[in-house]
Amino acid sequence: MITHFANTEDNGFVWIDITNPSVAELHEIAALYQLPESVVEDCLEPDHLPKYESLPNAAVFIITRMYDKRADKYAATIQELTRKVAIFHHKNYLVTIHRSEQPFLAALNTKYVLAKKYTNSFELVCKILQEVLLSYEEPALALADELDVYESKIVLDTQSDVSYLKSLYHIKVKATISRRIIILSRAIVDKIDEHKEKGTLIQELHDDYVHVETMHDELVEGVTNLLHIYISLSSQKTNEVMRVLTIFSVFFMPLTFIVGVYGMNFRVMPELELSYGYPVVWLAMIAITVFIFFWFRRKRWL
Repeated sequence: MITHFANTEDNGFVWIDITNPSVAELHEIAALYQLPESVVEDCLEPDHLPKYESLPNAAVFIITRMYDKRADKYAATIQELTRKVAIFHHKNYLVTIHRSEQPFLAALNTKYVLAKKYTNSFELVCKILQEVLLSYEEPALALADELDVYESKIVLDTQSDVSYLKSLYHIKVKATISRRIIILSRAIVDKIDEHKEKGTLIQELHDDYVHVETMHDELVEGVTNLLHIYISLSSQKTNEVMRVLTIFSVFFMPLTFIVGVYGMNFRVMPELELSYGYPVVWLAMIAITVFIFFWFRRKRWL
């Protein structure tokens, strides 16, 4: 579907928005604005990563990826978690191409183009990139809140729950994917930052980039540290169980040995004829148990 958001007569430039384009529509746009076939092919790749490319006739081709709020809770790939938005920019035209609906583009048209708040296509490109970057802010805050909840559960709960590990894994996957997209978008922001029409809008774009990048750096670091804490606490609990079992085994090993010796069915065993043999064995086992107990206390193992 092709939508005309702006025209030369009213706005000084053309803005064409294309949703889920066919191959024929893309080639038509390429022929109209003399765009290389290679960049048209890039528009058809749903998993293409962010990039900035200068084209002939002072045009620019930008691919960026926006966070998909409708993504599945267990999304684990770039294509599942984000949606591609391709931008062809020239001082005389702006073409945006995307497979799924992107309501923020229509909102930008209403808020800025129709209201005459932006007078050239470059300012709109900056605003589109700003909206794309800020799409990662809300999910990052939600993941940070979720991480705080699991941190309390992991540190305070006495029982380890394997579901915590699965949840932390999904948080880390989402945070890592978003962080990767943001890092790849740095080249776009840097190229925009070199533009001759520097102003407050470019500075805002740069500040937003630093903001979301810092958020995701902290998020990835936080979930990584929490995973290490979870594994350490699980290992500590396992070691505590093994410690208790070892202590019990040390207490019963000598007693089991004594009982085993006197439980053998040999006919010639001198101790069997002693009338006080039974209480002597009991006293010996009690003495050994007491000795082991105080020895452990002295070693501070109890």
